[in-house]
Amino acid sequence: MSSTPRPARPASLPRRTGRRLRRALGARHEPLVRPLDRSRARAWLSAVLGVVLALALSVGGSLLLYRSTAPRADADRARLRQVDAVVRNVPDRTAAGSRFAGGYSDRVDVDAAWTAPDGTQHLGTVQAPHSAVVGSRVPVWVDPAGAVSDPPADRAALAVSAACTGAGALLTLLALLALALRVRLHTLDRRAEAAWTSDWARLEPLWSGRAGHRRED
Repeated sequence: MSSTPRPARPASLPRRTGRRLRRALGARHEPLVRPLDRSRARAWLSAVLGVVLALALSVGGSLLLYRSTAPRADADRARLRQVDAVVRNVPDRTAAGSRFAGGYSDRVDVDAAWTAPDGTQHLGTVQAPHSAVVGSRVPVWVDPAGAVSDPPADRAALAVSAACTGAGALLTLLALLALALRVRLHTLDRRAEAAWTSDWARLEPLWSGRAGHRRED
């Protein structure tokens, strides 16, 4: 059987993470570790903590946004009523010489009549599909006085909107953290390079023997 020793297995991720954490906190005694190495470890630790904080802020902000808008949507849904408006007049679609005269929207303003929840009759302008003709029924939302209103927001739509807002905030915070970490690491690398250049300029003559030749000269 071969007596060739097996290569050592790399440390697991939790062990490497704990090692870097102890190094960043100065709790790990490593004679060969430079202060710059500890500063680099602290920079990564700060970035990880920043990611956790950014995630907590984005999730908390999304929940607060949803909880602040959901009751207002419920109140609008309880206050508003949906009724059918009967189309009385539609615009001339050929006046501009094109069926796209209404623009890119799939809705068009039409004259309609509807009955309010209290039984009163109302006339006005409502939004209807381009295919609407005189006599078509168009569902509209009205307030207690019978005035046309925007439809109440749906809870699912509010949840999606809050989640998108939180995701956007999280991406922005992560981008700022990545930029700050990159700048910090670049500064540490420049400092390490300057220190190495200074040490090499001091030790190279001794290592190569040129310092002794200078003294003899």
